[in-house]
Amino acid sequence: MVHMHESHPDIIKRLKRADGHLRKIIDMIEEGKPCLEVAQQLQAAYKAIGNAKKVFVQDHIEGCLTGDVDSPAELKKSLRDLKEISKYL
Repeated sequence: MVHMHESHPDIIKRLKRADGHLRKIIDMIEEGKPCLEVAQQLQAAYKAIGNAKKVFVQDHIEGCLTGDVDSPAELKKSLRDLKEISKYL
């Protein structure tokens, strides 16, 4: 079963950008580049991954947890799922 959201292509772009940063960081360390330059690239990778995570979690909350809730059991499950995923914000 494929589980795709409208935001997934954007998230994939963000993660590919982070992947590029990580590859660059590895090369920079292997080449002995200055620590400041490496740290800047590390920050860029961290930010790209953080932004992807934020969009992914928010999209899940909006798309998966705010749907129609027809019973108390479904509401309880949605609230439990919200509590669980909110740990990743």
